[in-house]
Amino acid sequence: MDAYFASVEQLDSPDLAGKCVIVGGLSGRSVVSAASYEARKFGVHSAMPMYQARQKCPHGIFIRPRMDRYKALSQKIMSMLEDFSPFVEPVSIDEAYVDITGSEKLFGEPREIAFRIKQKIKESFNLTCSVGIGANKFIAKIASDMNKPDGLTLILPDQTQQIIENLPIHKVPGVGKTRHRQLEDFGIKMLGDVRKYPEKMILKKLGKFGQKLLKLSSGTDDSPVTP
Repeated sequence: MDAYFASVEQLDSPDLAGKCVIVGGLSGRSVVSAASYEARKFGVHSAMPMYQARQKCPHGIFIRPRMDRYKALSQKIMSMLEDFSPFVEPVSIDEAYVDITGSEKLFGEPREIAFRIKQKIKESFNLTCSVGIGANKFIAKIASDMNKPDGLTLILPDQTQQIIENLPIHKVPGVGKTRHRQLEDFGIKMLGDVRKYPEKMILKKLGKFGQKLLKLSSGTDDSPVTP
């Protein structure tokens, strides 16, 4: 879902449409939970300290999260996804993987299925989402981030390696701030850089995570979609 918490606030209060909506705790120690795309233009993003968000966007509208509302709507959206496949794996309140293997017979090619999902979410809830399509969960996740908001991106097998070569390492799932600094110290700035080093060195330096990175750097992700 696109800027989910902020989008729900704009949905429930139409006067907030087009405005800089920032959802999060209101104390100085709080962090931003979600920022509308209008607020993001001023450099506000999720996990940013709230005092910084106020500095960057003093005219923003700051709202406390309404988790019960977000959860209730999320459950309806996840349930709707099951109309397209029984294999739906929610990974957070606003994101899920859907295995559409076999669904083509009912709903058409992958791009058509993605379009139908976007259309149904828009018609049913008046919200937008960004859908990524790929041969596995990792590639689909990359695709979903490429054209936000309201995106629909298909990464074909013959495009995969080129995209991986140029994928900033911080965009790889599991790479947080500390890991990001560690990898950059090794000279790994793009995912494709992983393959420039001997496998033994990667495994020695990074252990199990190095094993995962080596797989992802070749576009391999065998983790199933688990409902």
